Amino acid sequence: MSLSISSPVTGGPQTGLTSPTYTLSVDTGPNAHSIQYAVTALGGTQTGVNVHSVSSPFTITVERPANFPSLGTPNPVTGVIGNVPFNTYKVRVRKGVVPSSGQPVKTALAELKISVPAGADTNDAINLRAMLSALFGAQWSTSSALGTLLIDGVI
Repeated sequence: MSLSISSPVTGGPQTGLTSPTYTLSVDTGPNAHSIQYAVTALGGTQTGVNVHSVSSPFTITVERPANFPSLGTPNPVTGVIGNVPFNTYKVRVRKGVVPSSGQPVKTALAELKISVPAGADTNDAINLRAMLSALFGAQWSTSSALGTLLIDGVI
């Protein structure tokens, strides 16, 4: 894969974290069409946050489709392509968390799934880039509020 995440990663703003950064080490992905990084060091003030370990994972995984389906042929009468397959990409962050004092670690999961109609990569790349720009801009601007939502459940 040509995608790589530069280390350290600057974290988005969150209540209780001051200038968070995450140092990444290349890890083995879960399959041949993914890359994975383990968070091996923290920067900024992140009191109580743990780095990756076997029993408490902290990983970032990027996965592409195993196979890229081709765009079908248009209907000879209407010119419409009836069945457009999708290529699905995923970004996952796994983080070990403690559900209650004295309890074993459980793994929390944040997953971003991006489904792209086959053919759009070559026929409308700029709009795919705009989609991602808006997605990450909205997430960056609401990072702390989303963190609060996960804590208090108020949308």
